[in-house]
Amino acid sequence: MQPAMCAEGRVALVTGASQGGTGTAIAVRLAAEGARVAVTARSRDGLDATVTRINALGGPEAVAFPADLSRPDGGRDDLVDEVERRLGPIDILVNNAAMGGYKPFEEWTDRELALITNVNVWSPWTLMRAAVPGMRSRGEGWVLNLTSFAAELPPGPPFPTNRPATAGSAYGSTKAALNRLTLSVAAETAGDGIAANALTPQAAIATPQLLAAGWVDRAYMEPLETIAEAALALCTGTITGRIAYSLQLLVELDRPVRQLDGVGLVPDWQPADLPAVIATHTARLEAAGWTNPFA
Repeated sequence: MQPAMCAEGRVALVTGASQGGTGTAIAVRLAAEGARVAVTARSRDGLDATVTRINALGGPEAVAFPADLSRPDGGRDDLVDEVERRLGPIDILVNNAAMGGYKPFEEWTDRELALITNVNVWSPWTLMRAAVPGMRSRGEGWVLNLTSFAAELPPGPPFPTNRPATAGSAYGSTKAALNRLTLSVAAETAGDGIAANALTPQAAIATPQLLAAGWVDRAYMEPLETIAEAALALCTGTITGRIAYSLQLLVELDRPVRQLDGVGLVPDWQPADLPAVIATHTARLEAAGWTNPFA
């Protein structure tokens, strides 16, 4: 069993937490474990909805900090200072905000490449650069970057036939850069009491937007609760320098998967249930040409 209130007394900053998806789920899960949470994204209304949801737990303070991470002048340079003035030193930084998109590499415009790189690489870099020195001075901190299977190198030739291989140039490249940056931060903070990791969903996350789109079979999805529980484990534990897959991590740690409010367990998504789920996703990717995809 996980310790009660394992993030109690911590201050967390979670980016991309305005649409009810991964960022919102991680923010709610951290708050349920006692953290004071700052959430940021472009949508003030979406952030306010996340804050309202956190406040409904009756836990610590949650505050919205609107910012546009797709632009250098969108507020990222001052974000850490603003959060720390309001809530105190940041103990946990979760870089979840992301820009995606799949299309042939030659169709990406310079403007689109600037946007996706700003969101997926430069903003996490800027926020880590601002938050990590304080963590180092206090001898404790956690950095978690949300990444993607699209960052993996497609094996071949012959190459896989699905979108991460055939149209994932921009999204995959930026997430691969984020993975490499994460390991550099882990190496450079080794011995400083800081855990730096990246977390990859084992399957498509069942966000409200993806469910509404309807183009991914729900059999090939994982719930918000599994990614949030895996994130919580990496934001409160001692693992560092890991590019982890969500379900594999939960199996490795034998970690119960709780509801986002931290109270009940999620049926059919406990550690004993997950190897069969992982096997299903592995078979699907291997059928498309990915050899041993989750090695």
